[in-house]
Amino acid sequence: MSRSTNSWLIFVIIHVLFIGVWGAVIEMPEKAGFPATLGYVVWALTMVPASLAALKLKGWKLDFNRKAMLWGGLAGLLGAGGQLVLFFVLRIAPAYLVFPLLSLTPVVTILMAVLLLHEKTGKMGWAGVVLALVSIFMLSYQPAGATLVSGYTWMLLTAIPLLAWGAQGYVMRFANEIMSAESLYFYMMSTSVMLIPLALMMTDFSQPIQWGFKGPYLSAIIQSLNAFGALCLVYAFRYGKAIIIAPITTALSPVLTVALSLALYQTIPHPVIVAGIALAIVSALLMGFEEVHS
Repeated sequence: MSRSTNSWLIFVIIHVLFIGVWGAVIEMPEKAGFPATLGYVVWALTMVPASLAALKLKGWKLDFNRKAMLWGGLAGLLGAGGQLVLFFVLRIAPAYLVFPLLSLTPVVTILMAVLLLHEKTGKMGWAGVVLALVSIFMLSYQPAGATLVSGYTWMLLTAIPLLAWGAQGYVMRFANEIMSAESLYFYMMSTSVMLIPLALMMTDFSQPIQWGFKGPYLSAIIQSLNAFGALCLVYAFRYGKAIIIAPITTALSPVLTVALSLALYQTIPHPVIVAGIALAIVSALLMGFEEVHS
């Protein structure tokens, strides 16, 4: 595929739409009786055709060496582990709260780079970190009579994929230097599939499970949005400029997720929480710009 003026924009639009919708509807199969652990299994399997499609476009060229397998596997382990926990988080908290918090993963990536690599970040990066901390406090606000979320367990659980995906971003800095994006995606897929037995062991098959359309079939459709949305991001970066793509995708996907989730829940959060959501998205936007400048 030639590098044209509009090809990167098409991939970005598809990515934002797919990931935004995915975030808003990801919990539907579980609410219908399809366990979170089996949702993970379906997600891991949907990465297989996406990975094969990427390798085919690459001419089946896979970076196969010890370093590629190590860094790619580590990136996949962090991503898959966070994904597995995410399914449980969405059991107790709505997506419009969870995904703005998850959009703050650049905080972890930036802090790891500063502490471990002694890198320096600019004013936008630190402003994003500060706004992120403020937004976390606002998102944790519990208005009187709140019924959708009780306690702070959801925030503690959300911290797991937040930290895992932030660390994944740090690891991918090294991975992208030694392998192609298609190879990295392949190793991430492989690691995710390798964790399927763990997810099956965690599944309570003694409980009723939704095996109809609202279970594995709906889950496959939803998880395919994530798998191919991520693949579109790979090609967006190939045909476009990171300085434009990173901030757009970092900020717009959570916006779409929040909007759709609020529509599905047919509710308007407390103004403090709305302000926290807005701050989280602005924070992600600032850190996205800082990342592409670093």
